[in-house]
Parts: sequence; C-alpha cells; structure tokens
Amino acid sequence: MVADRFVQQLNTQIGNELASHNQYLACAVYYDALTMPQMAAFFYAQAAEERDHALMMVQYLLDTDAPVAIGALPGTVSTFADVVEPVALALEAEKKVTAQINDLYRIAREEIDFASEQFMGWFIKEQVEEVATMSDLLAVVTRNKDAIEQIEEYVARELGGDDSDPTAPKIAGA
Repeated sequence: MVADRFVQQLNTQIGNELASHNQYLACAVYYDALTMPQMAAFFYAQAAEERDHALMMVQYLLDTDAPVAIGALPGTVSTFADVVEPVALALEAEKKVTAQINDLYRIAREEIDFASEQFMGWFIKEQVEEVATMSDLLAVVTRNKDAIEQIEEYVARELGGDDSDPTAPKIAGA
C-alpha cells in the first residue's frame, strides 16, 4: 500500500510536471516565432516529456489504487528578453524539479514504502540527465546568443536524437 504522505506529495508533483509542460510549451512557441526550428522542436519535445512524466505518476497512482488529484496550475512566462532567457529559466526549473523528486524519494524511504521508492528511482536518473542537458544548452546558447545558426546546429547535432527509454514507467493513456 502506498503511503498517504507520498500520495499527497506525488499529486502535488503531477501539477508541478504539468506546469513544466506549459512552461516548456511557452519556450517552444517563443523559439518558433523566432524561426528557430531546432530550438522550437527541442522545447516542444521537452513539453511532451514533462506531460509524460505527469502521466507516469498518474498511472502509478492508478495502479496502486491511490487517489489522483490534479490541481490548478500556475501561469507561465511567455515573453523573454533574448534567446538565452528561456534556457536559463528551464535550467532553474529542472533544478527545482530535481529537489522535488529527491523529496519524494526521501518521503517514500521515510514511510518504508518500497514500491514508491523504486518508482522514484527512474525519475532520479532522469533528472540528472535533464539538468546536464539544460546546463550544456545554456552554455551553448549563452556563448552563441548572437549566432543563432550555431545554436540551431548544436541542437540538431546533439539534442535531436530519440531519447526513448525502455525502463521508463508506463504512461497513463498510452
């Protein structure tokens, strides 16, 4: 049985993941409007990934007969000063999500909820990758803010591949 404290916090995290989806969508639209198709595609994909994370959490709660509660989402930032700002915002968001995921893992461990602890292990691994990706992208975008073509080339070369993970939790509705 899933610990009540974990269920409550995981429901909160579902909202956090959906808020990240919306924020990444706003970043994608910003880059799309600048005719930066590689950056736009990257952030559209990131938005979908965040939505999938929320739905993995939903599926886990459904699978464990725990209640699912999706709350109101905060607004998003949709105007940016330059091409660097959305990536800087995304990196800070990923660091915040990492802390939230670590807290969920800690709660599962404190509650001696082995299944939830194991479930959160995948997200811990995922957050290491997310922070590293955004850190690298921020370095590239900052260095090349006046050379958009260089940014686009980097994204196409380094971030354009298929990131499917067969060990990922099941996505609700998939």
